[in-house]
Amino acid sequence: MADLARNNDAGKENQEKSFPLPEIGDHYLVKRSDNALHAAEIIQIRQNESGGQELYVHYEGFDRRLDEWVELERFDLSSKLEDPQSKTGELTILLTDFTDGTDRKITRNQKRKHDEINHVQKTFAEMDPTTAALEKEHEAITKIKYIDKIQFGKYEIDAWYFSPYPEEYGKLSKLWLCEFCLKYMKLEKSFRYHQSQCTWRHPPGKEIYRKGTISVFEVDGKDWKIYCQNLCLLAKLFLDHKTLYFDVEPFMFYILVEVDRYGCHLVGYFSKEKESPDGNNLACILTLPPHQRKGYGKFLIALSYELSIIEGVVGSPEKPLSDLGKLSYRSYWTSVLLDCIHRLGVKVSMRELEKMTSISYTDVVSTLQSLNLIKYWKGSHILCVTPRSIEELHQKVHKRPTLTVEPNCLRWEKPTQRPPVKLAKR
Repeated sequence: MADLARNNDAGKENQEKSFPLPEIGDHYLVKRSDNALHAAEIIQIRQNESGGQELYVHYEGFDRRLDEWVELERFDLSSKLEDPQSKTGELTILLTDFTDGTDRKITRNQKRKHDEINHVQKTFAEMDPTTAALEKEHEAITKIKYIDKIQFGKYEIDAWYFSPYPEEYGKLSKLWLCEFCLKYMKLEKSFRYHQSQCTWRHPPGKEIYRKGTISVFEVDGKDWKIYCQNLCLLAKLFLDHKTLYFDVEPFMFYILVEVDRYGCHLVGYFSKEKESPDGNNLACILTLPPHQRKGYGKFLIALSYELSIIEGVVGSPEKPLSDLGKLSYRSYWTSVLLDCIHRLGVKVSMRELEKMTSISYTDVVSTLQSLNLIKYWKGSHILCVTPRSIEELHQKVHKRPTLTVEPNCLRWEKPTQRPPVKLAKR
């Protein structure tokens, strides 16, 4: 066994000596976690704690949340790519990132759906020049994800994206976060000591919703600035294009938690501008990875519209939406609007649907257009569908969510209007 180990080490050394070591900007085939080789670009190089070399790579054709630090042994050093497009071209046709782990040829439409679900971004060539310039600037700032993992309560969670934590924390491979006050720490011993001392057991602010083990707290960014900034830094680890980190005072935050005898455990949140000139009822939304695919995202979206209904206003999420956000909202809008049409009949107008649901006219029209249910006639959008078709579509599409917002469990009132500020006479 010892001879075999020596031979393996010698083979590895010979491989590394036979080929030049990778440099920043080089492209190689790298073994991903699925054990398949993928074309990757080297973004950065560093030494790890044991003195070895780690390389930060971006896998061609995949979302940046899959970028990672890898050791040299995962590189096929014989595969240096002079023209990365020669290898990535086939990746758009042959993909391994399926739930069953198989390689399959897929149609262009299937690939589009796959890209939406897996957050695959457009190339710069597919964007308009202004968007491309902004994307390049954003990518340069956030290119390297130094924080690999966070310990958050009982969960160790892989980070997806760069987050601008202070320098001494932002370059660590792992951060430790208190799940109650959101304080971040460098060391496990600091985290354990903090756990024994922290008196927080729920978010600050006012509890506005409680049903069973589900609770929501409303937190004013002006009153709880540090908490909300820490929440935004945490969220940025899982949201690529979130830009709100420190200017939290103009926003309200709605924190969704699961309650047990140990306290209120953060599940997700959405933020909302106190005064939105564009009529947005939601600025940013996140469900933490351990709690995704459980209906919490739809619950938060539904809650944002319940607040709009109480306010007596029409709302819409801040644009542009992420691909995942588009899917969640389209699913929510489709379910709610079909339910209304099913109950009220096919003669209901777009304005009536807007008033009943607080979903903006534009979102109502775009959703029903995607279902081929309306046409434009004499200056107005009208439903063009039979009651039978609506019945069939409703049965096919409408699914009662596992989590629903119960209005009688919501204790929230329309904010009072602040009097205008009078300027002093000079």
